[in-house]
Amino acid sequence: MKHYKSAESVTKGHPDKLCDYIADSILDGYLKGDESSRVAVEVMATKGLILVAGEVTSKAALDVENIVRDVLFDVGYEPQNFEIEVRLHEQSPDIAQGVDRAENLLGAGDQGIVYGYATDETPEHLPLPQVLARRLTMRLEEVREKNIIPELEPDGKCLVTVEYENGEATKIHSVVLSSQHKESISNADLRKAIHTHVIRPALEGVLPFEEEDILINPTGRFVIGGPAADTGLTGRKLAVDTYGGLSKHGGGAFSGKDPTKVDRSGAYMARLIARSVVSSGLAKECEVSIAYAIGRPEPLYFDIDCFGTETKDIETIKEECETLFPLSVLPMIHYLKLREDSYAPLAIKGHFGDSELPWENNLAGLLFHAGMSL
Repeated sequence: MKHYKSAESVTKGHPDKLCDYIADSILDGYLKGDESSRVAVEVMATKGLILVAGEVTSKAALDVENIVRDVLFDVGYEPQNFEIEVRLHEQSPDIAQGVDRAENLLGAGDQGIVYGYATDETPEHLPLPQVLARRLTMRLEEVREKNIIPELEPDGKCLVTVEYENGEATKIHSVVLSSQHKESISNADLRKAIHTHVIRPALEGVLPFEEEDILINPTGRFVIGGPAADTGLTGRKLAVDTYGGLSKHGGGAFSGKDPTKVDRSGAYMARLIARSVVSSGLAKECEVSIAYAIGRPEPLYFDIDCFGTETKDIETIKEECETLFPLSVLPMIHYLKLREDSYAPLAIKGHFGDSELPWENNLAGLLFHAGMSL
């Protein structure tokens, strides 16, 4: 029986992802100056305007406008073409009293449901369509930044659909890749260049695909892009940031939020647990769900679903996970070293799949497997 799975990815010049990048760069600045900073920053980008708004309580003094300009320049936009407005105020004391419960104890910064997912389909333990989509946009970024295709501009995105038969990936059903470009290149030449320098290096040897199923700039023209074409907002690329829409999502975004917000810390821990279950061979697929209440450090509930692929009793796996992994806010922050990481790179390259990240570390899976074997 055939079925299909799709996932998308975007470049850092995409208006929504630009906003995520700015928000996490601001977050990094505050955490660098004061690791206890409380940050909840949202960004909007439209033609000629970047608006930064939100709540910040921090001892750090930050030139937010300068950070925005640096990000715009890094992405490939001209900062002088944007007016920058900053509307930041302190975190509500009503929220703060719930988070600051006592010394060495933190309550969740908001209520939330978070999900973590892992599959043995790829070495990254991520869905194959998502891995391929991200590979394509990262390669698109690379050929633009290295001037391999000098006519490329910052905005871009892709959508990959993989065909499965009896649960196994058999072919790449289709690819849609759109890249902003200078007016000086024809659509035919652009398609040829992208096919040569992006599509083939990223996809060749993975799965078979037909040339006619690769759609490059299908509208025929993509000269006007970025915030000049579409207004961007933080938190609108949730599927790109997580599992490509192939797992559940609680609705909370990552970018611009310090780790007391369980949308971030809880989701990273849920991913670590799911990844550990799969990497230790206890299941082929695993989804972890955790719910939190504002002001309470411990979760309301913790659950695991392995979709019938588990090799041990699911309740035993769940009990061991609750024993081996911290689920309260402050222990999660310490365990995952969430006050030591830089978040801006994650907004660009993805929050999951990099084995250097504490919540992607294979060692946790090995330790978990050892614990389950006792």
